[in-house]
Amino acid sequence: MALELLPKIDSPADLRKLPTNKLPKVCAEIREYIIDVISKIGGHFGSSLGACEITTALHYVYNTPDDKLVWDTGHQTYCHKILTGRREALARIRQFGGISGFLKRSESPYDAFGAGHASTAISAALGMAVARDLKGDKNKVVAIVSDGCMTGGESYEGLQNAGQIQSDLLVILNDNQMFISQRVGAWGSFLTKLLTVGAVQNAEKKVKNFLARSKMYGATITRIIKRAKVLLFPGMLFEEMGFAYFGPVDGHDIERLVEVLKHLKDMKGPVLLHCVTKKGKGYAPAEADAYTWHGPTKFDPATAKFLKNPTPKPPPPSYTAAFSKFLLREAELDPRIVGITAAMPEGTGLDAFRDRFPKRYFDVGLAEEHAVTFAGGLAAEGYRPVVAIYSTFLQRAYDQIEHDICLQKLPVILCLDRAGLVGEDGPTHHGVFDFSYLRMIPNMTVMAPADENELQHMLHTALALNGPVSIRYPRGASVGVPVDDEPKALPIGRGVRWKDGSDVTILAIGNRVHPAVEAAHLLDDVGVSAGVINMRFVKPLDLEIIKEALSRSTRLVTVEENVLQGGFGSAVLEALEGTEAQVLRIGLPDGFVEHGAPNILYDQVGLSAPKIARRVASWLGREFKEKEVAAAI
Repeated sequence: MALELLPKIDSPADLRKLPTNKLPKVCAEIREYIIDVISKIGGHFGSSLGACEITTALHYVYNTPDDKLVWDTGHQTYCHKILTGRREALARIRQFGGISGFLKRSESPYDAFGAGHASTAISAALGMAVARDLKGDKNKVVAIVSDGCMTGGESYEGLQNAGQIQSDLLVILNDNQMFISQRVGAWGSFLTKLLTVGAVQNAEKKVKNFLARSKMYGATITRIIKRAKVLLFPGMLFEEMGFAYFGPVDGHDIERLVEVLKHLKDMKGPVLLHCVTKKGKGYAPAEADAYTWHGPTKFDPATAKFLKNPTPKPPPPSYTAAFSKFLLREAELDPRIVGITAAMPEGTGLDAFRDRFPKRYFDVGLAEEHAVTFAGGLAAEGYRPVVAIYSTFLQRAYDQIEHDICLQKLPVILCLDRAGLVGEDGPTHHGVFDFSYLRMIPNMTVMAPADENELQHMLHTALALNGPVSIRYPRGASVGVPVDDEPKALPIGRGVRWKDGSDVTILAIGNRVHPAVEAAHLLDDVGVSAGVINMRFVKPLDLEIIKEALSRSTRLVTVEENVLQGGFGSAVLEALEGTEAQVLRIGLPDGFVEHGAPNILYDQVGLSAPKIARRVASWLGREFKEKEVAAAI
C-alpha cells in the first residue's frame, strides 16, 4: 500500500483537517510505516501497532499539545511520535543520537510526561489536572494506561485520589491482554451508546438513591444490592472509586472512538474509558505471538523471519539464560526455593522455572513493592525466595527491601537482571544505582559476578546464607568462560587477585572485571605495571585484599558500572579514610546516560578497556597514545 495520507501529516493539526472517514486509512498507513521502519532497525513493535486507533483518535479529538496526553509505558507511543512531527526521526529511534524509544519531555512538547516505567500515568495526569484547576486553565488531560499497568499499585493509588479530588480527567484503559472480550460487539456497543447518551448514567443515579434509602433495611440487603449492582454494571470497581465508567469499546474502531471521545471530552469529574485492543494489530505474526513481537530485532516483513548479523561464531549464552539454568539446578535439589517476578518471566529467565515448578513460581504483575514483601513472608516461613527483577525496577521497592527484608534479616535473594548500561532502552532502564541504594542498608550482602561462572557460584552462595542478598548481572551475552561442573560456596566478602602489578592496582567489580584486565594489559604495553583484583563483593568489602594491594602500591583504581556517588568506589574510599592511599574512581557520571548500543556507551562514559587504560595512564602521568586506544577497540 502506497502512503498517501501520512506524508502530509506533520502535526496533529494536519490530522484534524481530514474527515473522520479518512482516519482508518491513516491508521493503516501508520501501521505499514511502523512495520517497515522497525523491520530494518528493531524496536518496540506489538504495543505500538495495537494502540494506533486510540492514539490517532486522541490527537484528532483533543487539541494537543495544549491538551495533555500522559502515557504509561512509552513503548506504545510510536504512532504518537509519528503524528507529532517525528515521522522521519523514527528511522533512528533507540539508536545513539536518535530519538528515544519512550516519552521524553525534552524531545517534544507533545510528550507531556516521561514514560519508561509502568503505572505512573494516572498519578502524573491527576497532578496536571489539579495544576490546571489551580491556574484556572481549561485544557483537558488524558491518561492512557496499558500493557498490564493496572497490576501496579500506583495506578490504584492514583485512581482513588482522582476519585476523591474529582478533577476533570479522562483515563483510557487500553486493554490489550492478548484477547478480545466477548463484550466487544453488540452488547458492548449497546452499553457504550447508552452510557454516552446518558441513559444508564440516569439509571445509576436511581440505583445510588435506592441504595441510600435501603439503609433502613439493614446491612444484609445493602450487600446484596451492591453485589447485584456490580453484576449489572461493568466497571463498578471504577465507579466505586469515584469514576464514571464507559465501555468496553472496540479500540480498533476509530470512527466509533472519535464519536465516544467527543461525548466524553466535556464531561465533568474523572472518567474511565475501557478500550479493548489487540497487541500487534495489523501484522499477523505479532497478533499470534505477543511476547516475541513485543520488541523484535530486525526482520523480514514478508516472511516474519528475524535477520541475524553475520558473526564468526555464535555468541555465548546471555546472563539471563545462564541464571535460568543455574536456578533450575538449585531448585531441583532444594524444594524451599521459589521464584518470584514482576510481570517479566521471559525477561528475567524465570519462564523455565515457571514451566518446571509451576507451584513454586509466582508472577505478581507490575508490583515490585509487593513482590519483595511477599518474598519476605515466604522467607519468614522457611522458604528461599529468589526475586528476579530488573535493577531499574527494583528501585520501586526500596522501602520494602529496607523495612521488610533487611531489618528482619530475612533470607531473600534479589537477582538484579539488566544491571548497568542496558543499551537502546536508555536512561529509564539503565540499572546503574543498585550498588549505591543497596550497600547502605544493614544486613544486606551485595555481590556482582565477573562472568557466568561466578554467577553460578554466587547464586549457590546466596541460597545458603541466612540473610538478604543481592546479585547483579548485565543484559546480553555473557563472557563465554568455561563453567565449572558444580557450583561452590564462595567465602563471604572475599575478593581474588587476577593479575599482579607493582605500579597500581585496579579494584574491579562485576562485569567490568574482564575489561579491567584488558586495560591492565594495555597499560603493560606502555610501561605501567597494573594489577587487577576481582572484588566480587561490594558489601562486605574485602579489607584484607585491599591492604595487601596497598603493600605493593599506594595507588588504587576502582572500576564499576554504577554511579560514583555512593557506589563501590565510595565504599573503598570510606574504608581507606585516614590512610595514605591514593584512589582514582572510575564509574558512571552524575547524570543520566542516554540510549545507544552498549559498546558506544561504554566508550562514551569511559568504561571500555581502552578508556580505562587511558584514564589510569593519565592519572599516573604516563602517555597513552590515541593510536594505541584505536587499535585496542
